[in-house]
Amino acid sequence: MAINLQKAEFILSAASPKDFLHDGLPQVAFAGRSNVGKSSVINRLLNRKNFARVGAAPGKTIHINYFKIDGAFYLVDLPGYGYAKVSKSERDRWGKLMESYFAHPELMTLGVMIVDSRHKPTADDCTMAQWFKDTGCPLVVVANKLDKLKKSEIEPNLQTIRDTLELDEETAVIPFSAEKGTGREDLLSAILSGAGLK
Repeated sequence: MAINLQKAEFILSAASPKDFLHDGLPQVAFAGRSNVGKSSVINRLLNRKNFARVGAAPGKTIHINYFKIDGAFYLVDLPGYGYAKVSKSERDRWGKLMESYFAHPELMTLGVMIVDSRHKPTADDCTMAQWFKDTGCPLVVVANKLDKLKKSEIEPNLQTIRDTLELDEETAVIPFSAEKGTGREDLLSAILSGAGLK
């Protein structure tokens, strides 16, 4: 089934669980630390410059944003975690919102978790990976900022990500550069397979 990624529309920002969509369409949930380039990855995936807002200050996604892609599935942009300079009460609110979303594993068809390929995943990343694993839905890990690595660093860094997040062999770790477009086809393929659209 050919999906027209140009046909992407913003549907809604869910500020509380009552806003979550339950319409049966596959939901591909994107998560990542606030400064990991999640919006840039989404923009690169859709080949749209400013589709997902790229904030100058990390942590601008404060709700759960739903984008409908070609009427076939939702790309669900979860709030960034672990960095944003916001009040503790605001962070707690996001945390609760995320927990509520993950408490409905039937909503999620596929998890896409974005990490920084240059660094060992943080404790927050490990927690996030565990949340995805606990839902039982398939997970794809995107190692972004690949263009900042030397060739010799790529394999060891990908292995560190796999080991730190305790990923099984089935879980793909996709080397990715939002800047250069490296890994876009692999990610697209993983999303369409995971969402049952291939």
